[in-house]
Amino acid sequence: MSGGSKEPPVKQSWWRRKVGQKLASVTGTGSNHPAEPSSTPSSRLSEAGKAARNALALAAVQSIIPATSSDNDNMPTANTRPEICPLFSPHDQGNGHDVGQQNSSCDADPKKRGVVWGLLTLLFAAALVLMLGFEDKVADTFGPWLGLLPRDPALAAIYILDNAPVIDGHIDLPILVRSQYRNNVTAVDLEQPMPRHVDIPRLRKGKVGAFFWSTYIRCGDPIIEGKDFLGATWRVRDTLEQIDVSKLLIAKYPDTFRLALTADDVESAITGGKIASLLGVEGGHQLGNSLATLRQYHDLGVRYVTLTHTCHNAFADSCGFEPGMIPLHNGLSKLGVTLIQEMNRLGVLVDLSHTSDATAKHAIRVSKAPVIWSHSSARAVHNVPRNVPDDVLELIGKDRDQTDAVVMVNFAPFFVAEPGKADVKAVADHVEHIANVTSKLHVGIGSDFDGIKDVPAGLEDVSKYPALIAELYRRGWTKYELGGLTGGNLLRVLRKAEQIAHELQAAGTPPKFDVYDKRVDL
Repeated sequence: MSGGSKEPPVKQSWWRRKVGQKLASVTGTGSNHPAEPSSTPSSRLSEAGKAARNALALAAVQSIIPATSSDNDNMPTANTRPEICPLFSPHDQGNGHDVGQQNSSCDADPKKRGVVWGLLTLLFAAALVLMLGFEDKVADTFGPWLGLLPRDPALAAIYILDNAPVIDGHIDLPILVRSQYRNNVTAVDLEQPMPRHVDIPRLRKGKVGAFFWSTYIRCGDPIIEGKDFLGATWRVRDTLEQIDVSKLLIAKYPDTFRLALTADDVESAITGGKIASLLGVEGGHQLGNSLATLRQYHDLGVRYVTLTHTCHNAFADSCGFEPGMIPLHNGLSKLGVTLIQEMNRLGVLVDLSHTSDATAKHAIRVSKAPVIWSHSSARAVHNVPRNVPDDVLELIGKDRDQTDAVVMVNFAPFFVAEPGKADVKAVADHVEHIANVTSKLHVGIGSDFDGIKDVPAGLEDVSKYPALIAELYRRGWTKYELGGLTGGNLLRVLRKAEQIAHELQAAGTPPKFDVYDKRVDL
């Protein structure tokens, strides 16, 4: 745990998905909404629910008890009309001068008056019995209308995701299209079952509101590339093809997908019932040792770059896949520092998945903008190099010596648990550990679907996200915290990166033109 003071618990973004209505965000600090009590969410009324329930009760009481202060107040005068019995409509009331003599007056027939108020009292009492004596069934059926979450975790998860859909930080659909369809987008039918984990029906069933399309290309052949990364391995060409495949698939299904370049674009797409589609590049080896390539990727829509994959590159050191990766730069190279500065200027998120611990710490120190781990889990829960250790997690937060970030938990069984033990609960353990170290403001979802062959039990494809939300709901997470996990935390970080880029550009910060010092052609 960090030696600094922990940030106070706050509500995290709770944003609604509603066609035709702008998404509203309830921010953490400075919120006018009171914090939820510490009891389990299934037993809690939200403040909105309490207000609605109280308003209903007050209205019922007011309809039962006439608004009178004394018997004398009920006496009609020359300027007032007597109370009309609610069993009768106000037609045929004449000119008003003889209304006190009409038989429709409740005062004229105390027996009818007693029957009416008696019926209303019975209805009111029945409503209270339903709300208090059958809370479980009422909560599941009518709870969302009153601000309640259903007691059933599965139903609660659906309600939460209807209001705060999943934004997955890492889905590898483009590399699946490359490997199985040779990039032929016309041969791909996303409306039918696809070979692995992702297609449109399952995206809809899983309540997905957005995801990063990972434009991944594997590391180059080290023999061809050489120790200085100068041998041509066609990584930039292949990355451009991955970007092309992603954008063509997005365009092929305009009723489902919409390209998103900003946090506002994401919210707008979700509001319109679309799945916002962002682009990420999974490895600095895909930049061809060039800052100019980064700028061109940004112009094509790329909004994060992973500094490394499983290989070192000219910018930074990787953690590799197995333990024992020998460092090359001991973190970032000089060019890697410049790369991050240029990413900050452009508004491209710095992704630290796959990086060495030294690279991650170095990047956190250098970056002016928040950073992300697009698909990484917790090393303290399962000890593999690809997961984030606690001494790195402790650098994340809102204290002065910390940086804002979001760690999006990977579902790959090899990163989750020992063989045969990866399941929904194990993934939830990673989510909770990261949240316990950094706070629930700094954790998200980065499944790695379509980039992994095996999957955790209960999280077999993109339709299964509700199972993870239900598991965390059982563990006491509130809807606000779960709204942050599913996407609110990532949107906050993306928006802050955009703000930093705007400030740097407004200040006249020029592009970086550093050249890789091993190049011989310039």
